[in-house]
Amino acid sequence: MRVLFVTNPFRAHLYVQVPLGWALRTAGHEVCVAGPPDMATAIANTGLPGVSVGPELLLEKKMAQAVPDDAPMKMAGTAPGDRQAGPVDPRALRTGKSSQEDFGWGDPRVELEDFTAGVRDVFCPDSAFDDLVDFARLWRPDLVITDPTAFPGAVAARAVGAAHARMLWSVDRVAQLRAACRSGSGDAGDPMREWLEPILRRHGCDFDETAVLGQWTISPSPPWIRQPEGIPYLPVRNMAFNGPSTVPGWVYERPTRRRVCITQGISHRDATIGGSASVRALLDAVADLDVEVIATLDAGQLGSVTIPDNVRAVDFVPLNALLPSCSAFVHEGGTGAFASALEHGVPQIIVPNDFKVEKWGGPLAMANGLESRGAGVYAGNSGTFSARALRDGLELVLGDPSYAARAALLRTEIKAMPTPNEIVPPLEKLTAEYRTPRA
Repeated sequence: MRVLFVTNPFRAHLYVQVPLGWALRTAGHEVCVAGPPDMATAIANTGLPGVSVGPELLLEKKMAQAVPDDAPMKMAGTAPGDRQAGPVDPRALRTGKSSQEDFGWGDPRVELEDFTAGVRDVFCPDSAFDDLVDFARLWRPDLVITDPTAFPGAVAARAVGAAHARMLWSVDRVAQLRAACRSGSGDAGDPMREWLEPILRRHGCDFDETAVLGQWTISPSPPWIRQPEGIPYLPVRNMAFNGPSTVPGWVYERPTRRRVCITQGISHRDATIGGSASVRALLDAVADLDVEVIATLDAGQLGSVTIPDNVRAVDFVPLNALLPSCSAFVHEGGTGAFASALEHGVPQIIVPNDFKVEKWGGPLAMANGLESRGAGVYAGNSGTFSARALRDGLELVLGDPSYAARAALLRTEIKAMPTPNEIVPPLEKLTAEYRTPRA
């Protein structure tokens, strides 16, 4: 069969799809990856065939103009533009930590409207829908697998009668929002339907919920990351793909001291996303600790920060090569970082960024889940945590062997999940069930 992957303009999201793309390819299926022109080089570097659709999105410029919430825990019960304080959990103020309920505007319908407008304006211009439908009519895929925000893929699948599956990269933000709206009161309209229905009609198709949520959803999250009920999920192990690179020889040398890795993730680097933890605070937290620190930060992230003597700053090292030698891993809750740490059984210290969408994103779920299982520490959100809090978290993880033991248990759990190769037969069956026979 022919399988078309549709990605959005983040390498981190593309990299979640790559292992499954290669599993399908090595099983004998044809595979193509569609994305905006901004992603052409990244797609080519996966080794899979690619096609560009729509205009350049210039994500770095757009995201540089986005402003992270300056006070995310004060947003409950407020609307966009209203920054008056709402209910706040006093524990969050003391610790700098949050639950998902501390983020957002309280009204899920307002948040769905904000999400729809953001995806439409940043990721999905009208020409991307038309270009992808034109390509799908030429290439005739049997199955379209989309990033959960790559809505042109849903329209293209419907236009050519292909089966349509979403592939998550973390928690199911879209399904969470829609479920929250359905459980609320009132007869307010559906902003996603108002956006997508005219586009579907233009291509001879009707709107239904599968245009938003797919016919089924491939989920690479561990089983303890809660997903909404009522969605047909196909679980798969997240086999982290770190992209093309050359690994320096020192990575494989046995460290003389315990090794700690610090990263802020490739999405934050690619898109200049604000709301990340202060690099100065991150490095201050590890200065003078009796550890060897590998900080995968580029010159733009480091700026004029003084690098402590126990820190080796490197532009990039593939985590799958580095983490097996690490005793702890500090990161922002990125999908690839999280998956790599689980795969290698490394205790994690997570510092989620302060974007309001974290209520519906993954870092909070990862941080809370790891901490509740004793395999990591939630060190506080990027705008509220301190170097002291991160240092305390590191000293706890490094000093208490139970963290490494529980991280190893999570690694065993993850290895019980089906690999990308193992879900190819179910994908073949689902595709045969859901695609429309060709004339």
